[in-house]
Amino acid sequence: MQQIDSMKKIAIIILAAGLGTRMKSGRAKVLHEILGRPMILYVAETAVKVVGNQAVVVIGNQAEKVREIVSEKYQFLFALQEKQQGTGHAVMCALPQIPESAEDVLILCGDVPLITSDTLLRFSEDHLKNNRDISLLAVNIDHPTGYGRIVRDQNLQLVGIVEERDATAEQKNIKTVNTGIYCVKKYFLKQALQEIRPNNAQCEFYLTDIIGIGYREGKKMGILFSDKPDEVTGINTPDELRNVESIMRSEKIS
Repeated sequence: MQQIDSMKKIAIIILAAGLGTRMKSGRAKVLHEILGRPMILYVAETAVKVVGNQAVVVIGNQAEKVREIVSEKYQFLFALQEKQQGTGHAVMCALPQIPESAEDVLILCGDVPLITSDTLLRFSEDHLKNNRDISLLAVNIDHPTGYGRIVRDQNLQLVGIVEERDATAEQKNIKTVNTGIYCVKKYFLKQALQEIRPNNAQCEFYLTDIIGIGYREGKKMGILFSDKPDEVTGINTPDELRNVESIMRSEKIS
């Protein structure tokens, strides 16, 4: 799938500032290698295929090393998140770097290296075609432990996202989960980020809270389901890293 003209009005934010404490390593999580290459470079390569150089990488942990490695290959902008105060705070740090020409913002995670440009282009096209304020990429999985659950009302309207540690027993049974990939109108993203509060178990500014804000304010929201759960696999532990490397190796062989 080729980059389309309407994508020129979309910018990408890549969240790559996290500490990655569960990796049990002194290396920043996004610098851990898959098949000999830092995982952040897989996400960066995909971003270029979608929006060219219109991307901002949020850096924090080992910021200069991450900047150096990405800058060797890509002409992206960088935003520094000095204190890790959550994904919402990370996006706040990136917003001033977003080009004026961008009308929508596609948000990616630096630790989800299997995501493809085809999926992101299809997701962005769906967002633009339906003229939504917020679109969310979601998957259905049988064992959703650890993921944020997508909450919908009786009309299947998107209501909010509840993180695992904040979820009720009933919400933990929901099998539709958040991939952490969003497409949001820039004007609404700016507004909603001013409204989020750290009222959660982690005392962090959750980006997921923009969904609840959008619901309360009657914004147009929707979900695109990915039928490729492997593509949106996040890496938080050495076991997950090995799993993604195994998937990538098998894809290269096939």
